[in-house]
Amino acid sequence: MSGVIAAGGPETAAAGAAMLKQGGNAVDAAVAAAFASFIAEIGVVHLGGSGLAHLYDPRNGRSLVYDFFSTTPGLGGDTPGLGGDTSGTAGSHPAVKDFAEVIIDFIATTQSFHLGRASVAVPGNIVGLCQLAADHGRLPLPVLLQPAIKLAREGYLLSPFQAETCALLTPIYTHTPSMQEIFAPHGNMIQAGEKLFIPHLAETLENLAKEGERYARNGRLAQAILADQQKNGGLLTAADLQNYQVLTHDSIRLPYRGYELLLPPPSSTGGILTTFSMKLLAYFDVAQYAHGSAEHLRLLYEVMAATSRARRRWDIDSEQLPLPEAISHFLSKQHVQCYKDEIADGMRNGRFNPGIPEKKGGGNTSHLSVIDGDGLAVSLTTTAGESAGFVVPGTGCIPNNILGEADLHPHGFHTRPAGQRIPSMMTPTIVLKNGKTRLVVGSGGSERIRSAILQVLSNLLDFKMPLHETVNTARVHLENGILQCEHGYNPAAVDQLEKWGYPVNRWPTRSIYYGGAHSVSRTENGRLVAAGDNRRGGSTAVA
Repeated sequence: MSGVIAAGGPETAAAGAAMLKQGGNAVDAAVAAAFASFIAEIGVVHLGGSGLAHLYDPRNGRSLVYDFFSTTPGLGGDTPGLGGDTSGTAGSHPAVKDFAEVIIDFIATTQSFHLGRASVAVPGNIVGLCQLAADHGRLPLPVLLQPAIKLAREGYLLSPFQAETCALLTPIYTHTPSMQEIFAPHGNMIQAGEKLFIPHLAETLENLAKEGERYARNGRLAQAILADQQKNGGLLTAADLQNYQVLTHDSIRLPYRGYELLLPPPSSTGGILTTFSMKLLAYFDVAQYAHGSAEHLRLLYEVMAATSRARRRWDIDSEQLPLPEAISHFLSKQHVQCYKDEIADGMRNGRFNPGIPEKKGGGNTSHLSVIDGDGLAVSLTTTAGESAGFVVPGTGCIPNNILGEADLHPHGFHTRPAGQRIPSMMTPTIVLKNGKTRLVVGSGGSERIRSAILQVLSNLLDFKMPLHETVNTARVHLENGILQCEHGYNPAAVDQLEKWGYPVNRWPTRSIYYGGAHSVSRTENGRLVAAGDNRRGGSTAVA
């Protein structure tokens, strides 16, 4: 076997598997799959977004995080830092010309997003994926882009999950005529089974295959993006694209019950907070409880609530202290044990410790996981927010709206200085056992990423579930102090939790709200397996 891949759709997984069959490694598979996903998973990711990739090579024991998440635009422009628009509304700064609010109805709740040219952060996908392939792949970029080029040229028969997501985001995906041409070409939103076609995207990908990352830095794609921004009230500058850097970091390494967890450091706020949660969970004998029992749900509530309370300390420390010092303090035994003692005392005395509300973010993120025959592992997460609601003319490139997501900008929109990395909740994660890859996981879902990964890790490592059950068993998530219980949990356990005083909300269905943790694993006997998360169209392929 050359390897396995789990991703957010069959075309994405097939693109990765094709590279493995051609002699490529896990990096080649991940890069090809990611580019294919910008078409095959059009409901959740786009070319003009950003991401994080996590690598582990068991042959030398080296792990590395590639950070190609977005930075704040405005370098060399007339409005560096953009002043102090803390109101979160468009128009309070004269430079912010194209920044519109839309409301998305998620049935159980509504959520506000901002889009337009001034919602576009500096994109990292193209530069990051190209550098990742150049540094660690075997196959040339033109080969890696072939599956995406084929999808773009021939069109893509929209899957039911992607059609549902596009329909959910109708106000964004029909915001401008250029988006309507793709998503509502006949006046109505595109339906499952209909062919989706993005004009000019095949040519853009073909040019990228020839020119590489310079095409997005100062080539024709960069020029088209900048011309559109300048004409229509955007904030991106030539200096933003030219000076953008892909960052590489060592992993955060955390021992956990005989395993070693590898998690990403900042810009991944999600990595820091998930590490904190797992350090807390390690203090408790999770496996003594029946999975899904009231006692198990209570512990999950308490750990998630403690992490939400601790996030305020992280937000302060990360702004006021040098980053290594902030990480060391936040993850110190003394700091974590304070929260452990609160949990233990509350559970012992029959009271619960409330969580603190966090700003909600969008869920439009996709993840893929790969292990190849040599054990090389790649965990890769990408996002474009919900998209900026327009297409760059003549390119087929749909930009991100990362500047318009409130959860990423707690001090208000357009307040970060130009060039600053924007924090992300992405948490591509790898688990080792005796130096060998045991699990590769990550998820989409904004702040729900943390709870999804926490439960996948615990399901596999504490409860020893098979991978498919590990990924697809019902999950919970704490939001605004209320435990959101996905359909599939034992109703009696949820009733008991409520009798103990815990606020709960029972969901009648399974939902993309709870993430999409597409995962691959090497079992204890060395067999490679993969599991797609069926909440988000998960698919797998073997090469």
